[in-house]
Amino acid sequence: MPTILGQNQYGKAENRVVKITRDGATHHIKDLNVSVALSGDMEEVHYSGSNAHVLPTDTTKNTVFAFAKEHGIESAEQFGIHLARHFVTSQEPIHRARIRIEEYAWERIETSDANSRFIGADEVKHSFVRKGQETRLTQITYDGSSWEVISGLKDLTVMNSTNSEFWGYVKDRYTTLKEAYDRILATSVSGRWRFNWTDDEQKMPNWEKSYEQVRKHMLQAFAETYSLSLQQTLYQMGARVINHRSEIDEVRFSLPNSHHFLVDLEPFGLKNDNEVYFAADRPYGLIEGTVLRDGCEPKIPVDLTNL
Repeated sequence: MPTILGQNQYGKAENRVVKITRDGATHHIKDLNVSVALSGDMEEVHYSGSNAHVLPTDTTKNTVFAFAKEHGIESAEQFGIHLARHFVTSQEPIHRARIRIEEYAWERIETSDANSRFIGADEVKHSFVRKGQETRLTQITYDGSSWEVISGLKDLTVMNSTNSEFWGYVKDRYTTLKEAYDRILATSVSGRWRFNWTDDEQKMPNWEKSYEQVRKHMLQAFAETYSLSLQQTLYQMGARVINHRSEIDEVRFSLPNSHHFLVDLEPFGLKNDNEVYFAADRPYGLIEGTVLRDGCEPKIPVDLTNL
């Protein structure tokens, strides 16, 4: 045979599942986008078309919805773990399962007080608004014996209006950028972090608390770092997470530098004293890097668009 089969996987992508938990009049919502990818003993279906080892992708879709009912959705990570374990342990031909999940956060709508002529806040506990722009992410991989959990977020837009400089850089004949000693620093954070929980003998992290704490330390580092470069800020964000969260060994960021340029107002007889800026959406500098716990090897892919 002049050709052989290489890496392959299959599954059902982007299953949108919304789980409403009704605690009396108080409701809770989990909104996930779940993608399942399975691999294993799948040579024959590619060579001859035999589906004897193939679990239909429609079945994987149904499993996602059934598990939302049977197991609930405590967290994106825990839900992904239930799914990955099920596919690997229930189907002999399947040797590896990868579950990718995006979670869309909601918060309760603040309503009028009980003295209002409208329905009072004490009576409305079932109305929500999408929270912010960020999307929570997780990828669960299981091969029957070991786990890899990589979580993260994307589209978390942040800005420092001062305490940022950029100067002392290399200059050549094509350099026109002026040195900045007080600039806006803004970015849309895309980050991933890898947990050191890898087997069932270890104590499982509290996934919800971990996400909240990682996000908090990341934002605090961004706000509290007097930045001489976005690279410096990236490192401080990763280091803060590693130093405060023992369950995490690796953090990787992709940070577009959302440039803000002072607008020339002199043609209008006006002085722009670091007040009015043009926000350029492209082209943009793209700063990427990984921060590791000492002694650990990097495992998060360099290209986050594939995770």
